[in-house]
Amino acid sequence: MSDLVVDFSRSVQSLDALREAAYRLIGQAACQIDEADGRYVCRLSPTQSQLRGEELRTHFLNLVTDENLREKVGRETGRFRDVIVALAFGSLAEGE
Repeated sequence: MSDLVVDFSRSVQSLDALREAAYRLIGQAACQIDEADGRYVCRLSPTQSQLRGEELRTHFLNLVTDENLREKVGRETGRFRDVIVALAFGSLAEGE
């Protein structure tokens, strides 16, 4: 099985999302992420014969897109989450 290379511009893609996507790919492929010339270069090495070539690339891109969306939702709702957690723990502290 041959490796597949997918690269992203560092100006528009976070490294954390790539790492999360690579982690979710474990079991199907290994992913090595390098930085070069303002780009993140992801080298995908299939570990199973189920996903190959374009199918593996598409699956990885879908995982990266999902992680990007999770980051966006986290940024947009982080303050609400903090308030909810503070209220929940505050009410627990009042009960003691």
